[in-house]
Amino acid sequence: MTPVTRQEVLGLYRKIFQIAKKWQSASGQMEETIKEKEYIISEAKTLFRKNRNVTDPKLIKQCLEECEARIEIGLHYNIPYPRPIHLPPMGLASKQGRAFRHQEKLRKLSKPIYLKSHDDIS
Repeated sequence: MTPVTRQEVLGLYRKIFQIAKKWQSASGQMEETIKEKEYIISEAKTLFRKNRNVTDPKLIKQCLEECEARIEIGLHYNIPYPRPIHLPPMGLASKQGRAFRHQEKLRKLSKPIYLKSHDDIS
């Protein structure tokens, strides 16, 4: 990892903890605020530790983009959890064959960047 990339990663990590420190839930209830702050911190620790040994520059860039997207979406909608998405249904393709593989590929491509790592840890 280059020094610039390392600084960028550590800067995002610090930014997440600063956001968690100042976080207020949308409802304003103290219990929910505490629960959401804990979620933000645990999610950040889990994902950053999971990606600690990533060395491929393209994959590092993708992880940074996902992190920035999740921060912006969380701040914009005032929810720390990933926004749900509605992927296209599987349709009538059988569980094997070319049509099934094609639909799986389309579902994978249609997943937004901020949910790329969510399925890996959930």
